[in-house]
Amino acid sequence: MHTKEEKMQAFGRLLDIMDELRVKCPWDRVQTNDSLRQNTIEEVYELCDALMKDSKSDICKELGDVLLHIVFYAKIGSETNDFDIKDVCDKICDKLIFRHPHVFGTTQVNGQEQVLQNWEQLKLKEKGGNKRVLAGVPDALPSIIKAFRIQEKAAHVGFDWDTAEQAMDKIQEEYAELNAEITAGSKEKAEQELGDLLFAVINVARLCDIHPDNALERTNRKFIRRFNYVEEAAISQGKQLKDMTLEEMDSLWNEAKSIGL
Repeated sequence: MHTKEEKMQAFGRLLDIMDELRVKCPWDRVQTNDSLRQNTIEEVYELCDALMKDSKSDICKELGDVLLHIVFYAKIGSETNDFDIKDVCDKICDKLIFRHPHVFGTTQVNGQEQVLQNWEQLKLKEKGGNKRVLAGVPDALPSIIKAFRIQEKAAHVGFDWDTAEQAMDKIQEEYAELNAEITAGSKEKAEQELGDLLFAVINVARLCDIHPDNALERTNRKFIRRFNYVEEAAISQGKQLKDMTLEEMDSLWNEAKSIGL
C-alpha cells in the first residue's frame, strides 16, 4: 500500500483540483451547500450499494465521490471564512481523541459494549450535560435506521430488554394488537399498531446483532431476483404475469428458490 507521504500528496492534489474547479468551471463555480445536498445524498446511497455488493472497485470509486463532496463543502466554507478543510479535520480528530479515552487516555474498558456506553456518555458531556439522550438522533434519518439508533441510545443508559427472547415476546404482543385492530376495521389504530410491531421487530434484530436495514435490503434484492426469474420464465412460456394464476406464479417462484436465487 501507499506511504503516508503519498497519501498526503494525493489529498493535496484533490484540494488543488477543487480550488481550480471552483474558479474555472462554470458548474462548480456556482454550486452552494443547498444545490449540492441532494447529490451528496445520492452519492452516499451509491456508496452503500457498493458496500452491500462488496465490490471493492466500486467502493473505492464511490468513496472518492463522497470525499469530493466533503472537500467541496469545506471549500465553500473557506470562501465565507467560516471554516476550511483543516478545521474539518481538526474537529473530527479532537472528537475521536475525546471519545476514545481508553486509547488516548487512562480509561480501562472491558469489550466493545463498554466502549459504546462510554461513547454515549462522552457525547452528553460534549454538550455540557444539557443534551438529552435521544437528542442526537437526526430527524431526517430513514425510519428503520432511526428506530435502530433510538433503541441503541436508550440501551446505552440501561433502558433495554435483557434478552432477545424477551423482545420476541413483545413481537407476539404487538402482532395480536395489530390483528385485533385489523379485524375491527380501524385503519388509524391499525397503523399505530403496525408501527409498534415494526419497532418491536427492529428491537429483536438489534439484540441479535443484525442490522434491520441491511436485512431488509438483502430481502429486497432477493425478491427482485426471484420475481425477475418468474417474469422471464413466464415470457419464455409465451405468457404475461397478469394472465397467470397465483398458483402458476408461485410454482415458478419455487423454481427460483430451488436454484438458489
